[in-house]
Amino acid sequence: MSHQYRVKDHDQIHFVTFTVVDWVDIFTRQIYKQVIADALNYCNQQKGFNIHAYCLMTNHLHLLISANHPFKLPDIIRDFKKHTNKKLIAEIQLEPESRRDWIMYRFQYHAKYNNRIQDLKLWQDGYHAIECSDLNVLAQKLDYIHNNPVRTGIVAYPEHYLYSSAQVYNGGKGPVTVEVLDIGYAGIGNSV
Repeated sequence: MSHQYRVKDHDQIHFVTFTVVDWVDIFTRQIYKQVIADALNYCNQQKGFNIHAYCLMTNHLHLLISANHPFKLPDIIRDFKKHTNKKLIAEIQLEPESRRDWIMYRFQYHAKYNNRIQDLKLWQDGYHAIECSDLNVLAQKLDYIHNNPVRTGIVAYPEHYLYSSAQVYNGGKGPVTVEVLDIGYAGIGNSV
């Protein structure tokens, strides 16, 4: 991993992305999305994980996050990815998932060449952390996260997408607890 994308200041807000191996679209079912929402809320409540913005797409998760001292952001991310890897695979095996065999084959394939993974690997390595100490960068990343479902044609307006903090920034409530940033953000309601 490049030194440019490592977490240096754990209190600082970082833009990160977690991507499913082979960009497999697994977050198409409510139960899988809820696993992510529950894990984010748990990390927020128990591990000092501040979620400032998020958007869960079909095959990746964007976050603006920081950590409270003494917690370290890379440790929280590691635990989050490890837990959700295990929990999502268990859910996929329980659900009447029409693509189960193909999905499991993809996860097995990516685990086969990695000594750290025992059976199945859901998440790609890394998370490409970008520190957002500049207000302009922070506003740009916030806009990027919230407008992701608009750019892909899922919704017309960011606040209409359930698994995004855009609705919270628009005065609503969502499935994940969010610490709203007061940066004069005007991106909500503007379609791309």
